[in-house]
Amino acid sequence: MTDLRPSPRYKPVSLFVTCIVDMIYPETGVSVVEILEHLGIEVRFPMAQTCCGQPAFNAGFREDARSVARQFLSAFAEAEVIVAPSGSCVAMVRHYYPELFQDDPEWHEQAIHAASIIWEFTEYLVDGLGITDLNAALPPTRVAFHDACHGLRMLGIKEQSRQLVSNITGVTTVEMEGADQCCGFGGLFAVKMPEISGAMLADKVTQVDKTDADVILTGDASCLTQINGGLSRNAKSKRITHVADFLAGALRNQDQK
Repeated sequence: MTDLRPSPRYKPVSLFVTCIVDMIYPETGVSVVEILEHLGIEVRFPMAQTCCGQPAFNAGFREDARSVARQFLSAFAEAEVIVAPSGSCVAMVRHYYPELFQDDPEWHEQAIHAASIIWEFTEYLVDGLGITDLNAALPPTRVAFHDACHGLRMLGIKEQSRQLVSNITGVTTVEMEGADQCCGFGGLFAVKMPEISGAMLADKVTQVDKTDADVILTGDASCLTQINGGLSRNAKSKRITHVADFLAGALRNQDQK
């Protein structure tokens, strides 16, 4: 797929930080910036950015979703490359923006362009730039992964985070049982179908609790919120971490040596 899209190499990155990262996990946005700047990449932050419109879109409020999407497209109109630490938000722009504006030629053209230049964070590093080793190090650490649904199923994101993490000196990657099993969040799904969502989360909490990894990583803040909430309510000691925070921590550890 990447060979059909403009190369992101040697271009400044416009960071789409996403709603959940902005409101709940701002440190993850900082981690993304630290990693990109460590690689010598110029990072820009369009201040007019808001939401991608996914909540309204998933609820069937297409006109509301279009209104929010227009704001996104206007905010990133000058972007050469857009990077976001969220597979679900990237999937919304890449797959559903063209659909939203299929009857509006002016906005449809902008939607097609945005879809072609937006990248999930690990996808950007590995598939876009060809970077799989950040030359970072940590004390001996066993790491497992939760594959977020939108990133895995709509963007093909799985091996990218594993490549980046496995190349950190001191890290051993292991596979968690049910790594590709949904956590039950699904945006409005967790609200509309709480019983099913809760049952799915219970399975995920069990899987996380059983793994012998020291750290469990994911690439989507919505999964992070859902799973860590379930772990906390069930008095489990483990928590999952955003992959960007883990990578940034490894770089900081290396710099302190």
